[in-house]
Amino acid sequence: MRMTFLGAAGTVTGSKYLLEHRDLHILVDCGLFQGYKQLRLHNWDAFQLQARDLHAIVLTHAHLDHSGYLPLLVRNGYRGPVYATPATCELAKILLRDSGRLQEEEAEFANRHGFSKHTPALPLYTEQDAERALKLLRPIELQHRVAIAPGLSILLRDAGHILGAATIEIVADGVTLVCSGDLGRPNDPLMFAPQTIEQTDYLLVESTYGDRQHPVEPPEEQLAQVITRTALRHGITLVPSFAVGRAQLLMYHLYRLKQRHAIPDLPIYLNSPMATDVTRLYQRFRSEHRLSLEECQGMCDVTHFVCSVQQSIDLDQQRTPAIIIAASGMATGGRVLHHLKALAPNPLNTLLVPGFQAGGTRGAQIVAGAPSVRIHGQDVPIRAEVVPMQTLSAHADADEIMQWLRGFKRAPKHTYVVHGEPNASDVLRRRISQELGWSVSVPEYRDCVELPAVERQLSA
Repeated sequence: MRMTFLGAAGTVTGSKYLLEHRDLHILVDCGLFQGYKQLRLHNWDAFQLQARDLHAIVLTHAHLDHSGYLPLLVRNGYRGPVYATPATCELAKILLRDSGRLQEEEAEFANRHGFSKHTPALPLYTEQDAERALKLLRPIELQHRVAIAPGLSILLRDAGHILGAATIEIVADGVTLVCSGDLGRPNDPLMFAPQTIEQTDYLLVESTYGDRQHPVEPPEEQLAQVITRTALRHGITLVPSFAVGRAQLLMYHLYRLKQRHAIPDLPIYLNSPMATDVTRLYQRFRSEHRLSLEECQGMCDVTHFVCSVQQSIDLDQQRTPAIIIAASGMATGGRVLHHLKALAPNPLNTLLVPGFQAGGTRGAQIVAGAPSVRIHGQDVPIRAEVVPMQTLSAHADADEIMQWLRGFKRAPKHTYVVHGEPNASDVLRRRISQELGWSVSVPEYRDCVELPAVERQLSA
């Protein structure tokens, strides 16, 4: 078996790992590059092989940096199955349609206002491409091993990251490869802990937070302080948020804060039709998360769901204290951009920026203290208070990744550290080597490695 790292190697986004076994070509994850322009340009690169020559795609979860390249492969001729958990399949229907629509809208907006360097600006793919991709989805339940080709099977286990997120175990003629996908946190209030895996021959492990630990401060304490402080100066708290996972976690914590009267009685707006649709899935897939029916209903009851474009426009005229949650989480697109243009220049307001912000994104620029960010061809000054918040992360931190790795009963023959910025990946590599004594490396973009069969020791 051979593996080529086509993304999330030396960076966080663009997860794509091409496996070649005999005459089979299997793609694990199919994500978009996001962030720095030089990374995003890879989305336009020719794929490693003809899309029609791929035999199958397996998704760890639905976030676009793991699934968002799929419509482009379908546009270019891919017609095979796309395997994922049932919840990931349902989330992908929401995210990929939205991604195709946004690609078209942003190209049209750029052409109308003339701020693109390309004439005409073209979408990477369309909503119609996304619809064609969705027809290829094949749901697989957790813990059910499925043969997807002669001599090759897959098994999905709970990764605890977002609804439907899974680790992937691939067995090809006796050689086992585990791909961690994005690992969640052991004590996440919404999701169950990542499932322990006892053995594998080869391992891909994520390293988003491979060089740091999350703060121990309870997230609700920090949320309450920031929201109360902003309200007392008659400002608005704007939270850029992923529609999947992060938005629901924020809703849950805000619901609990309101129950305890720990924050002022402010309106809470969720301005993301996609996040609204995703929230409904949490009620449908109740066995896959920790929330009770009462909690699911309660967090919806305290939230105003903003659906129409006109409602979103009207929200920019909000002048009294409020909390606005809007996608996207790294401010790379979506309705949050219009709110940033309206709210970021006002020092009374707060930009609460939770979770990881990939390098090159507007979210990363804001957290780094940029005096302005460019939105729709305009420089928007950042005068609002900026509060980064890591306690809401859905990614395991370095200690939590190491805790998960210690669940293996024997060392893999080799471990590849992926899905991290260079320093994060290298720090985690050193910890794995020093603390566990494993053979480990950090691959680079387009590296190709052989995964030979492993000799088994016979038990006495």
